[in-house]
Amino acid sequence: MNGLLVAEKFFHSMGRPMLDRELGPDVDRIAAGLVGDGFECYGFDDKISRDHDWGPGFCVWFLAEDFEKYGQCLQSAYDMLPDIHEGYGSRKTSQFGGKRVGVFEITSLYQTFIGLDLVPEEFDEWLVIPENSLAACTNCKIFMYGPGKFTEYRRKLLAFYPGDVRRKKIASRCMTIGQSGQYNFPRLIRPQESHAAKYAEVKFVADVISLVYLLNRRYTPFYKWMHKALKPQPILGTQMFDRIGALTLEHVCSKREALIETITALLIDELVRQGLSRETSSFITDHGPQVQDGIRDQHLKQRNVWAG
Repeated sequence: MNGLLVAEKFFHSMGRPMLDRELGPDVDRIAAGLVGDGFECYGFDDKISRDHDWGPGFCVWFLAEDFEKYGQCLQSAYDMLPDIHEGYGSRKTSQFGGKRVGVFEITSLYQTFIGLDLVPEEFDEWLVIPENSLAACTNCKIFMYGPGKFTEYRRKLLAFYPGDVRRKKIASRCMTIGQSGQYNFPRLIRPQESHAAKYAEVKFVADVISLVYLLNRRYTPFYKWMHKALKPQPILGTQMFDRIGALTLEHVCSKREALIETITALLIDELVRQGLSRETSSFITDHGPQVQDGIRDQHLKQRNVWAG
């Protein structure tokens, strides 16, 4: 069974009654759900991934003033809930898997993932947060909405990067995709440079996937799931999922080069379709400056086009 469903059923049958008992009329002041780094938060959990940080469990989020009042007692009540529910469990917490379930203060949740106790406001704040961290704290299932602050945080983060930040990151991806895939890879596919060629290919694939998410206005997940989560994306998802899969399995150099060109051509077509570039070149790096030229903020616009 999918871990999100296990968590949700556990919450409604065991968690919600406990919250009602402990909080009474103040139960409407909390939010509850499951959010974080786990396979199950993306719906990708399987028999292998269930060996750690998987099983019945959920998160409860309080406003700061309510957390001070109820947090410790409620965590104690949470810890008394059964370890096993409907045959699933008990939860095996790994060395680095602590604090994935339990009772939390709302701002501490976001501070854990993005290093801020508020939604980023400055461009530099957005640019330094790893994309997978933004994906982790927004890719969740909410079982119970409570205080408006939790909903406000989630809504603002799901609204995605400010337009200029998105353009800056897209421009940077255009530069590195062309450099690693179209330019360097063909120059490195010879025996004495095989390691560099493989790195160029991996760099190309990672940046292509990141660009597809940016074009979809979605945050790129953790590297283990970035390809698997690509397929459902409405813009280029299936096409890129299939072609990247073919590229990583292909051994014939000429076919690998052809796949790289096909992938970049699809990306260029989408850049033009979205009005991000008017460049006609088939070399995607040539589109980077064009994308960056559309940035409105002059300070951000003048930065190195490769950085983002």
